Amino acid sequence: MGDWFGEMDRERFGRGGLIGVMNKRVGWVVIVALGCLGFGQRVALAAEDYFPPPDSDGGWRAAADGDQVRKLAGLEPKGLEAAYTICERGTQNGGLLVVRHGYLAFEKYFGRAQRTSNPDMASTGKAVCSIACGIMLHEFHDKIPDGLDTKVFTQQYLPEAFPLDDPRKADITLGELLCMSGGYNGEGGAPTGMVNGRVRQLTPSKGQNIRDLDMSSIRVPLWIEPGGGYSYSSPEPHIASIVLRHVTGMELKDYVNEKLAKPMGWGPWDYCLHRGDYVMPHANGAGSTALHATDALRFGYCLLHEGKWKDQQIVPADYIAMCNKQSKYDPHAPFTLMFEQNSDGHVIAAPHDAYWKSGAGGFGIFVVPSLDIVIYKLGGRDNQYDPTLTLIPQPEVTDHSRDNWKPMPRTPFNEGAMGGDDGLRRVLELVCMSARD
Repeated sequence: MGDWFGEMDRERFGRGGLIGVMNKRVGWVVIVALGCLGFGQRVALAAEDYFPPPDSDGGWRAAADGDQVRKLAGLEPKGLEAAYTICERGTQNGGLLVVRHGYLAFEKYFGRAQRTSNPDMASTGKAVCSIACGIMLHEFHDKIPDGLDTKVFTQQYLPEAFPLDDPRKADITLGELLCMSGGYNGEGGAPTGMVNGRVRQLTPSKGQNIRDLDMSSIRVPLWIEPGGGYSYSSPEPHIASIVLRHVTGMELKDYVNEKLAKPMGWGPWDYCLHRGDYVMPHANGAGSTALHATDALRFGYCLLHEGKWKDQQIVPADYIAMCNKQSKYDPHAPFTLMFEQNSDGHVIAAPHDAYWKSGAGGFGIFVVPSLDIVIYKLGGRDNQYDPTLTLIPQPEVTDHSRDNWKPMPRTPFNEGAMGGDDGLRRVLELVCMSARD
């Protein structure tokens, strides 16, 4: 990345504005637009009246070649190819799709990934749960009038949680659950927490059990008092989805289908409810949605348009407006309502209004309002493309070149495969740096 930035003023870059950057290696100029409200408003005009029909009715309008990518989408194709290379190096299967000014400017896959695949998108689905909760708070305001401030461990919202295994849980708000600051212990063998930006090592604990998803999530222990710190904890969004179930009287999957999938015209989709011989009775609010790639883009495009789809306001604009800002529910980390967000500029070459949600295996949905960009990055191991997870018929696998793929090792001269969040952030930077106008 050093050659791309040269000796430019990093302080100005972080604050925004237009900066011309000469790539000395390949000889092209990238214009990066960061944090400039007027610019963001101007580029948004190009796509504000366009919404793609369902794929069955023709789907996204596309920039057909490099010239159209430059003229219609205002993107440099070489930069998009560089971002795709990061994807290809990082995961066994995957792909990259980029929409700008309402044009599908880049779409390319490898391995088992295809446009009509329904892979387990893992934690990317946490964003879907959050947005569904935002819709719920508007639609059922009378049932939950305090909104995100609601303390949800009550007989009304979480009757199955009683008796409480920890009296501190009575103080957990819905906003804290959706910002992972409810105090629930982080997951994995070496969980960490953050308090005011400082990392703390936590003691491992049992996490979710798919055969007892609700109660195993509720009973995960607290590592700190509610609101006292951030830790990445999948039980928290699932508990939020239980609240949604009680408030709306609908399963999360059905609510998402009615409020998001149908208005946007998604194709076949589902949650990954089938695990061997076991069928989960409830969708996991922690993720495992399985959408077509172009429908994941539709989800991001709706967020880009502040919750509008054609003439409908399907997601409250005020909820989306909170997703890319530091939240009062989580002052400890740049994580708000299930999205990592860049308001602190920790991703140096991306605008401060960018926000995204990652998923295990290298999945990620990105929204960059000031650049009018939506990105969907696919990843995943072979088992994330197992059709038995959803029972949705899947396209025939024609690319077997990745069947025995192994991650590229790190060497003194190569950073190796970047399949995790670091790779996602690099893709975000490269796509943003490809913006020409």
